[in-house]
Amino acid sequence: MMRGMGGGGRYGRMMRTPIEPPPGRKADARTIRRVAASFRPYWREIAIVLVAILLVSVLGLVNPYMLKYSISIGFGQQNFHALAIFAGVMLVTPVISGLIGVGQTYLNTRVGQKVMRDLRNRLYGHIQGQPLKFFTDTRTGEIQSRISNDIGGVQSVVTDTATSVVSNITTALSTIVGMLVLSVPLTLLSLGLLPLFLFLTYRVGNVRRDVARSTQMSLAEMTALVEETLSVSGVLLAKVFGRQSYERRRFQKENERYVALQIRQQMVGRWFMMFISTFFSGLPALVYMLSGYMAFGQGQHVTQQQLTDIVANLVAFTTLQSRLFFPIGQLLNVQVEIQGALALFDRIFEYLDIKADIVDKPDALTLDPRKVGGAVSFDHVSFSYRADQETPTLKDISFEMRPGQLTALVGPSGAGKTTITYLIPRLYDVTSGAVRIDGHDVRDVTLESLGASVGVVTQETYLFHSTIRENLKYGRPDATDEELIAAAKAAAIHDRVMELPEGYDTVVGERGYKLSGGEKQRIAIARVILKDPRILILDEATSALDTRSERLIQAALERLMRGRTSIAIAHRLSTILAADQILVVRHGEIVERGAHAELLEQGGVYAQLYNAQFASASEVASAEIGEDELAATVNE
Repeated sequence: MMRGMGGGGRYGRMMRTPIEPPPGRKADARTIRRVAASFRPYWREIAIVLVAILLVSVLGLVNPYMLKYSISIGFGQQNFHALAIFAGVMLVTPVISGLIGVGQTYLNTRVGQKVMRDLRNRLYGHIQGQPLKFFTDTRTGEIQSRISNDIGGVQSVVTDTATSVVSNITTALSTIVGMLVLSVPLTLLSLGLLPLFLFLTYRVGNVRRDVARSTQMSLAEMTALVEETLSVSGVLLAKVFGRQSYERRRFQKENERYVALQIRQQMVGRWFMMFISTFFSGLPALVYMLSGYMAFGQGQHVTQQQLTDIVANLVAFTTLQSRLFFPIGQLLNVQVEIQGALALFDRIFEYLDIKADIVDKPDALTLDPRKVGGAVSFDHVSFSYRADQETPTLKDISFEMRPGQLTALVGPSGAGKTTITYLIPRLYDVTSGAVRIDGHDVRDVTLESLGASVGVVTQETYLFHSTIRENLKYGRPDATDEELIAAAKAAAIHDRVMELPEGYDTVVGERGYKLSGGEKQRIAIARVILKDPRILILDEATSALDTRSERLIQAALERLMRGRTSIAIAHRLSTILAADQILVVRHGEIVERGAHAELLEQGGVYAQLYNAQFASASEVASAEIGEDELAATVNE
């Protein structure tokens, strides 16, 4: 199906060497702005979450101060009534904070999952809208990795990290304010090394980001390898060529690389985080020493009440200090995690930034498939797969097809026949000239209505891993069972379907591998018959059929083509002898055109191809008999 296609181009270059985002703060800032824009539609829920975070942070200051007053007033002044009030507040505050936290978690998860949903929808829709060239240059596993692995990798950042950062910052700031109120010197001691930690965290985060990018690239490579080698076609190829051991070694090698990168990613900064944790754990001892020195380290005398107040103040401060350690530790660790996630966002946005070459114009015309006449014309069309291609794939192609006509394309492999047919449904855009349907340039028509007006049957049949019924209805979901059966009968597949245990509800397997090649081809033809398009493209549509089925299909297609424009690619010339016009394509040009008899009389390329296929008189006679039988079947 993809024969004649040129490789390379910007998609090919991108897939061979993944684009790295430009280094520096500008790239980071741009990525962060784009991530933040994903949350914009949910600003109301986010506002409620922020209010909840603020309330929880403020409530977190209540208990340390209640603890201070309990010691200073309750125990110091032996006031049980006040102690009971302070204890009651300390009991109620966590309950209120917990309830608010549950609501915050629900809203936070809801927003995060919606953002993830939007990202998946955007990426899938954007990739779905790419031209065919993108998919011929890109491995399927690479695309799957972007949608599943990369987006899955940022899920924790999207759902948890954003609110975690805000929550930890709010908690840290409110705690620092509370600590400053209690003691400025002790607060300065607690925060003295924080700038150094922040700088080191930034450096560690950059390393983590590079490792994360390499890890995802390795995962994408492994996903693509699995998709290619464990599909039915890949497994069959490996078995018939005896390459199973090679494929196992190839997978094991990439798997080892992925494991090594995963270990490195998890270990980046762990020594640094261990140092921070150790420092914070030992910091209370320094606070006790400085507090004692300030109180009586120089021989000062303090009263019992003053000592109680000092102890109460110290207990409250260390409680707040312990409350500060967690958010600061989280912020330092989150910074490292965010840098890793930015690498995944870069890969996601890399795909979203790909501009589709073939899109609808703002004022594109919508064709009504029921009113399309089917006149098709090629007006001095030239086409190249790549801008830097020296010799164009098609050169100055001009011809017309009237409704009801059958136009056949013949010629050697690689001549450009399939490329010509791909320009009609606009799978590619012409480099110069124009392709028109009923006088409308296809570039001025919406892609959806163009696709609804054109039916294609290729020699490489694709069926979904679903039932025969669902495969047939893919092009026309609203078709009735009667219409479906009529299409199947026209394609000479109904009787075979009814022989299957579950009839039309039989699951065909991946790519239809439970069916023979001929059966798959006839189901594909029935699918197009059910769609009932005004324009038919048949790319060697009967290549996988036996002689009897081919004759039946030819008869069915003959009935279907009446009143419709049909263009057929055929290597077996016996299938297109009755075509209204035959175009002989060679090296991207139409070198001969005319009816079968006219081309034979010319003795050119077509005559050579015909004589090569029907070298002996018996074969020619057999072909003529086949043609007569076909005509008789059609007339019936």
